Amino acid sequence: MQKILFPAVLAALLLSLHPTAASAYIGPGVGAGAIAAVLGVIGSIFLAIVGVLYYPIKRLLKGRKSKTAKSSGGSKPAA
Repeated sequence: MQKILFPAVLAALLLSLHPTAASAYIGPGVGAGAIAAVLGVIGSIFLAIVGVLYYPIKRLLKGRKSKTAKSSGGSKPAA
């Protein structure tokens, strides 16, 4: 089994590495769509990171503001 498998794998590897001319054309619509898809994935990853980092920081800062407002609001006399 191994005597047959090794030459077959070696032949497949050598044939896959042999360069040939590709008869393919990617039009401008497909290229623009591919660029848009890549930018969409990068943008969604960026927004996910910002969302994960922004909201806890926003909540922390909001908690500090409410604590300072409560402490300073109690010391002022009512008009």
